[in-house]
Amino acid sequence: MSRLPRFALIGLGTVLALVLLVAAALFLLLDTDVYKSRLERVASQALGLDLSVAGRPEIDVFPGLQITLDDVHLRRQGKEIASARQARVAVALSSLLGDELRVERIMLTQPVITVSRGRDGRFDFEPAAPPAALPEPADAPAQAWPDVSLTAGSIVFVDQHHGKGFEARDCQGELHDLQRAGGQRADFLREVTFTAELACAQIRKDGHTLHDVKFTADAKHGIVELKPLSTRLLGTPGQGSIRADFTGAVASYQLAYTLTQFPVEEFFSTMKLKKLAGGRMDFSAMLTTRGTTLAELKQAMAGRISLRGKGLTFYGSDLDRSFERFEASQTFSLVDVGAVFFAGPVGLLVTKGYDFAKLSQGDGGTSEISALVSDWKVERGVAHAQDVAMATKENRVAMHGNLNFVDERFDAVTVALIDLKGCAIVKQEIRGSFREPVIDKPSAIEALAGPALRLLKKGTDALTGRQCEPFYTGAVAAPG
Repeated sequence: MSRLPRFALIGLGTVLALVLLVAAALFLLLDTDVYKSRLERVASQALGLDLSVAGRPEIDVFPGLQITLDDVHLRRQGKEIASARQARVAVALSSLLGDELRVERIMLTQPVITVSRGRDGRFDFEPAAPPAALPEPADAPAQAWPDVSLTAGSIVFVDQHHGKGFEARDCQGELHDLQRAGGQRADFLREVTFTAELACAQIRKDGHTLHDVKFTADAKHGIVELKPLSTRLLGTPGQGSIRADFTGAVASYQLAYTLTQFPVEEFFSTMKLKKLAGGRMDFSAMLTTRGTTLAELKQAMAGRISLRGKGLTFYGSDLDRSFERFEASQTFSLVDVGAVFFAGPVGLLVTKGYDFAKLSQGDGGTSEISALVSDWKVERGVAHAQDVAMATKENRVAMHGNLNFVDERFDAVTVALIDLKGCAIVKQEIRGSFREPVIDKPSAIEALAGPALRLLKKGTDALTGRQCEPFYTGAVAAPG
């Protein structure tokens, strides 16, 4: 017999053997109820959770052995932590003849996954911590899980440990190489490694919504990085990254995010306010923090935040005309103008305590804001104004002071109308809590009359004999 027919016979014999193997496997699996019970038992043991399948399994052998399960539920101590309309499980053929099924891949359709982290820092899918008298084994075995993909899924995360959480909807993603190192058990996040890609149509948190969220995640023994991270916020694409370090006694976090040319109108609409301003602005933030509670995270927050814009429109009041009225009446409130700054990067905590409604009840005019800069340095949870000012056609307004997010208070915040040299013409202070601020009456220097104020705005100090130390020396130029 020639070599070619011999190899052909060997190949044919191999194919026949595989066919017989598959046929034998299918024969063993004809009783789907028995097989479903076996699958539930094996999967529950492997996961340390209770798996139940409401529907009858269906088996496909091409392109590989796949088992389709309908109406799948995963529980721990009676509490459901995950469900899926359908789960397709790819099983290694060779494992059918052994005592354990080897799952190579799991594909979930319309899953609903709820992940909770308790006050003790443990996730609800982790085994419960043993009593002190029964410590965990010193050498727990390493664990490896199959790759997982999901389609049209929802993810709910509740973190009682940090007092945070979020809900993600319409998510598609892949999870690869999920492994947990062997040895003494300490913290799941310190021991796990994986890579993942996830895209969600929406992520909701604290009444705010991020759209079109996409990121690549990489976890290696306690360090989790989401990079690159892209979102759509206020109708605008944003880019950033998140790095979480769980290797120390206290977790630490780094956040970087930029949002370029977002519409100001969208910002006010998220606060359920009528349109107060129009135009586009740039936002950027680079922050770090560490802690185990929300209070600790606020206390440790540090970094920089910036909001900048040009060619903006302020609705509801002609600010330049209001300044002129102040020169005559001394009754205008600069804090009403300065509130524009509070609506920026320093967060919604400040704006919750301020009555924005009265800003839109001015003289019905509009103001052109040629430039607005709002740069802040954050240290120990306190935002310090570095360069905070804006310019209208005829005036400049600037701000000094701090916003204390730890105690939620204004700290020595002063808003001032300034002249061409940056000297304060009129000052007004705001202090107290964010929710109930105390706003002092505006004070004009030396109780100057209207004509003298107009001269000072033009920088003609010689006519009044006035000397001053500049209140503002930042990037916002005086009106031309």
